[in-house]
Amino acid sequence: MTQPYFLGCPQWQHPAWNSQLPPGQSPLERYSKVFSCVEGNTTFYATPTQEQCRQWRSQVPDNFRFLFKFPRRITHDRLLAGPGSEIRDFLDILAPLNDVLGPLLVQLPAAFGPEHLNNLWRFVDALPAPLTSTIEVRHNAFFSKGEAEKALNRGLRERNLARVCFDSRALFAAPPDSESIRDAQRKKPRVPVHLLPSEAPPVIRYIGHPDLQTNRRFLAPWVERVGDWIEEGKRPFVFMHMPDNGNALPLAALWNELLSERTPEVNALHLNDELPQMGLF
Repeated sequence: MTQPYFLGCPQWQHPAWNSQLPPGQSPLERYSKVFSCVEGNTTFYATPTQEQCRQWRSQVPDNFRFLFKFPRRITHDRLLAGPGSEIRDFLDILAPLNDVLGPLLVQLPAAFGPEHLNNLWRFVDALPAPLTSTIEVRHNAFFSKGEAEKALNRGLRERNLARVCFDSRALFAAPPDSESIRDAQRKKPRVPVHLLPSEAPPVIRYIGHPDLQTNRRFLAPWVERVGDWIEEGKRPFVFMHMPDNGNALPLAALWNELLSERTPEVNALHLNDELPQMGLF
């Protein structure tokens, strides 16, 4: 059943999910029976083959969306200043998935500052239609409400591109009392939550508190915001992370339950019966 928004996780398989997803021929097929999108972290670290992309396409329904990240060597190592041929080669490999591609994730490091904005505009302007992108920044200047952030937001609005909203407040509210929490707090950026109103579908990446129920108060504002977007006819992308992503499915189920209480057209997730025993209710 089609949801009025896209919900997903940062990956499509995890050993802890084996008892929580419905049966299927592959991890991706099982995942796509519950979720409507996924972050393509795999392409950030290694480029798949075109044959792998064809196999992935055969495992998901037509209404599923992949939000693949551009490779690290393009976004982080070269700060978007790499050769155009490398970008074209990457897009050619993804071509079997073109009909199920969401916006491509341009995730930029803290080293990508205001002086690199022209690289970003050249990069996104060169993407062949109908492909589009969504932009995540981490440099402090893009969160200072000064000229750098105004220039970024202005350029995104002119191109009708969404600015990824990365919300790590729940994660950093947790005491660092386990290795998974300490590792997540080391790796995830601690940046303010800045929304950019635009016509492009919003993209939210939420990093949860390890105590499932504590997330309720951090999710409450997003329930209202996403509910409003759905009522306006937008289909936002919402991704649920946890310090240990083995716990991401209970978080996604909790989030979807809260949103369905606010927005009745949101349907329940079809997870296995084992999940409520994990403290969801």
